[in-house]
Amino acid sequence: MSNLHTETISYDAEGTTLKGYLAYDASHERRRPGVLVIHEWWGLNDYIRRRTDKLAELGYCAFAVDMFGDGKRAKDPTEAGAMMNAVLEDMQTGTARLRAAYQTLAGHRRVDGTKLAAIGYCFGGAMALHMARIGMDLKAAVSFHGSLGSFHKPARGAVLARVLVCHGGADEFVSKQEIEAFKQEMEAAGADYRFIVHEGARHGFTSPEADENGAKYGLPLAYDATADRESWEEMQRLFAAVL
Repeated sequence: MSNLHTETISYDAEGTTLKGYLAYDASHERRRPGVLVIHEWWGLNDYIRRRTDKLAELGYCAFAVDMFGDGKRAKDPTEAGAMMNAVLEDMQTGTARLRAAYQTLAGHRRVDGTKLAAIGYCFGGAMALHMARIGMDLKAAVSFHGSLGSFHKPARGAVLARVLVCHGGADEFVSKQEIEAFKQEMEAAGADYRFIVHEGARHGFTSPEADENGAKYGLPLAYDATADRESWEEMQRLFAAVL
């Protein structure tokens, strides 16, 4: 897109400087819906930037969230796991970082702050679902091959977002018990949710780098072009309905 505008935006959460990545179509001044994009355990890398750009090309103002601070990116799974777990073990800080990103996007001059959604990949999928669970004012929350474990049990009626989970049928990182617990939690909360299983798809199915990373680090990851396309189309249909 010739009019694609991108920039790094520094923002703050509880004294930590975070560096997000913003993208939008600069060919018009109209406010448009905003979409938060939450990264995998690798951090805010080029893959997440490409996804953010694709959302901008669809007409949204997209903001890739920095959950690790200072735009840090992991060089290997050991470092990635340490950075991810530092957030998961202190979800008060993690929640503050999500709220800070939400406020940064909602307040942007190009954004209609009444029409916001969040999407996330793997770790980021868990974070998008957390935003929905704690009742943040989102129209939609979408998880792509994300973790389903809960850090907050929502009260009935508390989930404001429409929830979409795109899950790989061959994902070895998410157990059947976790899937059942997630569905029960959503049912108890009266949430409007869809749980889609992409048969045969493994963890990381949307990432073209998944095959290389899986082979390099001995992890059960794989790209699946069909699941990638179909899950992205499901997200677009949901956004068309609610944004």
